[in-house]
Amino acid sequence: MNIKTIIIDDEPKAIAILKNKIARFCPELDIVATIEKPQDAFDTINELKPDLVFIDIAMPGMSGFEVLKQFSIPNFEIIFATAFDQYALDAIKHCAIGYLVKPIDNEDLVEAVDNATRNITDKNALEKNKILIENLGIQKFQKKKIVIPSTEGLEFVKVKTITHCEGVDGYTKIHFIDSKPILSSHSIGHFKKLLDHKDFYHVHKSYIINMIFVERYLNDGYVVLEGNTSIPVSRAKRTDFLNQLKG
Repeated sequence: MNIKTIIIDDEPKAIAILKNKIARFCPELDIVATIEKPQDAFDTINELKPDLVFIDIAMPGMSGFEVLKQFSIPNFEIIFATAFDQYALDAIKHCAIGYLVKPIDNEDLVEAVDNATRNITDKNALEKNKILIENLGIQKFQKKKIVIPSTEGLEFVKVKTITHCEGVDGYTKIHFIDSKPILSSHSIGHFKKLLDHKDFYHVHKSYIINMIFVERYLNDGYVVLEGNTSIPVSRAKRTDFLNQLKG
């Protein structure tokens, strides 16, 4: 399977290094263009219609995010390459699109390309990239979407619909206010990172709750969510949790 690929980076040396690594470790990628001026990316991508785009984030004149915002319906897979932008990494993680930290590690490159190849094959790139573009324009965390790998495939859900996450034997059951739970193969630790925001609180080793659904706190150490769901709060976290409720 030949994957049409474009590299966008304002540094010629970075492009050369990535091309060399791709030739050595990812021969299935067919590099059809390299772009040093991000302002040229839109026209080139529309003309060549790549399957995969490697794009730097911090570039003069136009960031990688600004390049992507030009596409109302992106239909290519994206792998970001960045040296430092932690906000960008967080945004990318929230929609499960690949990223590489410079200097690029060979194993990380192979893993990112493998993931991108699966997404292209499964035709998930369009939906996931739409979520990325939406998330970049959203300031409030509750309005964002996240991608949840489940036992049946990939689920695209709005953060504001999640009431709580429940760790179950190394898996995580995600509960919603308006639909049936989803069982994910990821551990509760994965969702602690994914939902790292003041609106979510890790009340117990097996539970993360969405604070907007809290209705009351019981003296015996349970918090009650909308729908009359009781969740235990660990003794070690009760004082801090109560402070969060007051604040």
